[in-house]
Amino acid sequence: VQPPERPLQAEEWNRLRESFKSPEIFEEVMFNSMVRCNSSIDVAKSLLTHVAKSNGDIAYNLLVKYLALCVQQGQISEICDVYDIMKIRFRILESGAYNLLIRGLSNSDQWRMALTLLEEVKKHMIPSRTNYESCIKAASRHQEMNLAFELYHEMLAKDLVPTLDVLQAFFEFSRGMEGAQLQKELFDILLYLRDNQIYPHETFMQSIKLWFESIPGGNWRGHLTNIKDSGQCPVCNHQLEDSDLTEEEYNNLSERIIKDVIHGTDTFRKTSPQEFEAFQTFVENRLPFDIVIDGLNVSHIKPRRMQCENLFDAVNFLAKGNARLLVLGRKHMLINSSNWKREIMKEMQNKADFFFAENISEDDAFLLYATLRSGKHCKFVTRDFLRDHKACLSNSLTRHLFRKWQRGHQIAFSPSSIKMVLSVFIQQPAFSYDCVVQTTGDTWHIPYKDYFEGKYSYRVPRKWLCIQQK
Repeated sequence: VQPPERPLQAEEWNRLRESFKSPEIFEEVMFNSMVRCNSSIDVAKSLLTHVAKSNGDIAYNLLVKYLALCVQQGQISEICDVYDIMKIRFRILESGAYNLLIRGLSNSDQWRMALTLLEEVKKHMIPSRTNYESCIKAASRHQEMNLAFELYHEMLAKDLVPTLDVLQAFFEFSRGMEGAQLQKELFDILLYLRDNQIYPHETFMQSIKLWFESIPGGNWRGHLTNIKDSGQCPVCNHQLEDSDLTEEEYNNLSERIIKDVIHGTDTFRKTSPQEFEAFQTFVENRLPFDIVIDGLNVSHIKPRRMQCENLFDAVNFLAKGNARLLVLGRKHMLINSSNWKREIMKEMQNKADFFFAENISEDDAFLLYATLRSGKHCKFVTRDFLRDHKACLSNSLTRHLFRKWQRGHQIAFSPSSIKMVLSVFIQQPAFSYDCVVQTTGDTWHIPYKDYFEGKYSYRVPRKWLCIQQK
């Protein structure tokens, strides 16, 4: 449906409605179309008026669609009017309407009304990340940084994960502002990036650099650089943290993973204790392995090829140099089928040990157990990020060690060229330095990516921002 260019009279709306093939949903379809075409508010208002006169009132869903158009165009007085109508007519609103109202108001000089609405939402439900972030950005934009950080901490306490966009806003709007507490809060955001292995994109990195350089009397200077293979920064000559865990850290981590993750609550949801015991016996009799492979995960790397061929390529490449391999498979791989050819499976079993779990089993716990029991040198192959398991770990230090261990031990490759990337991995040892945000107090080193990546990625950036205090 193409919305009209000008406001219509009642009889014109009636004619349009009658010519529409499903008149009962005409208004709804017309409003959707107005939002899509960004129609004039006057045109939308003329339809609302017509509906109110014909039906005696306006349905909730039509008011929300009209509200969406007002928010899209920043029509603040209209947003306030719609809110007044809704407040009188409906005892509570659902999250979609609150999202629109908070987003619309927070971008205006009526932004404090958005805070009032946020309080109202809290009475009925947990506010969404968008609700919090709209209010945080509004407070930051008006230089009310204490309020912005208060909302940010409240959001974290509710386990809402902030977007890079809102983290960047803190650095943008704090530029040139004084205050030890403010500095501490922003340093804490950098440590949050470190703890969660988050790499800022280039525009976010620039905001961090400009904020440091704007700190009154701070004498900070930032330079973009590439770290040498030895882990030394060419700008300040500082040696970055080693990527290897110490013996003590490694033992501490394996103990915790085996306790919290493997014998914790999540392992046996999709595997039986008997199966896991059989696996442990299997591993203990064959230790140590050099590389543990999540067979099912790797078999899907190129969707248009037979799954056993994908796995065969990976096993062939990783078996070079006499590496001892363990492949975690599923029982269905042993049944001759279009994806799993018996002769290819037999050939692979000459090059690697295979453990075939039940088809419903969850193999992350198997992967972690076999890798950790094999010792510090053992690597593992999966395209999974193992995020759930990090969440099971009981404290932030262990989570940090887990991520650090994962960075140094997870082999990842992309579908574009399984052969090339795997062979490159064999020739190139992992970085000797740890690729996360790090500080010594008077220096900060921040790895960053060229562009924003919507999805979490374990591809490690090669570019760094070095910031030092003169």
